[in-house]
Amino acid sequence: MATTKLDTDEIARRLAQLPGWTVEAGKLHREYRFADFVEAFGAMTSVALVAERMNHHPEWFNVWNTVRVDLTTHDAGGITAKDFELATAMERIAAGKAK
Repeated sequence: MATTKLDTDEIARRLAQLPGWTVEAGKLHREYRFADFVEAFGAMTSVALVAERMNHHPEWFNVWNTVRVDLTTHDAGGITAKDFELATAMERIAAGKAK
């Protein structure tokens, strides 16, 4: 089943439900700050398991307690519902860990 790129109105509507997330360079973007490297890496590990089950992998970057994330669906050429699904899962995982 093909994934459909969302239009800007739908992206804006969904972003309103995900505080902290923005669109940068055509991708969903978020930066998390954790107490330390172990918490940041632990969150990334948990997200990796979800992403693998979804077969939808984030672009991300980690330095010590900071994790920067960009989400896009390359097959669709932009942001899709799949990106929002992974972003929502990331929020659940980071809850209680991010400072």
